[in-house]
Amino acid sequence: MKKDYKIKIENVVASTQIGENIDLNKIAKEVKDAEYKPKQFPGLVLRTKEPKAAALIFRSGKVVCTGSKSVEDANRAVRQVVKIISELGIPVILEPEVKVQNIVASADLGVDLNLNAIAIGLGLENIEYEPEQFPGLVYRLDKPRVVVLIFGSGKMVVTGGKNPEDAVKAVERIAEELSALGLM
Repeated sequence: MKKDYKIKIENVVASTQIGENIDLNKIAKEVKDAEYKPKQFPGLVLRTKEPKAAALIFRSGKVVCTGSKSVEDANRAVRQVVKIISELGIPVILEPEVKVQNIVASADLGVDLNLNAIAIGLGLENIEYEPEQFPGLVYRLDKPRVVVLIFGSGKMVVTGGKNPEDAVKAVERIAEELSALGLM
C-alpha cells in the first residue's frame, strides 16, 4: 500500500527556441509586463499571470520559462509568450517544442528522521551530510536521476527530475529504503 507523501510540484523549468534575432528592445517598449535591463542581464523577463510564470527571452530566440507549477502550465506560458511576441510583428515559431529541464518538488514523509542514522544506513557514496554546513542530507539517486534534500522534519525537496513521475518514484524509493532500514 502506497502512502500519501503530499508530493507537490513547486517549480517547472522548461526551455524552447522561438526564432532567432529577437528584437528585445521592441518587446520591452511595447509590452507593459516586460523587464529588460541589458546592462544587468542579457535576457528580457516577461511575466505571465495565468498561469503564473516568468519567461526569460534572449536575443538568440532561446526562451527559459520558470515558476510554473506543472508541465502543462509551462507549455501554456510559452504559448502566451509566443502569442504576445508574434502580435508585435516579430517573426517567431508559433508552436515551438518545449523541453522540461528541471522539476522541483516538495514532499513530506510525515515522520521525524534521524539524519545521522540515515547517512550511515544508506551508505556514504551517494550521500552528502554535513550538518554544520547545511541542515539537510543530500541524497543523489541514479534511478530516477534526481537529487533529494532530506530534512530531520521528514520534509524533502526533489530536484533534477524531467517529469513529475520522477519525484513520485524518488519519494517512494526513499520511503521504502528508510522503512527497510527501520529508520521511518
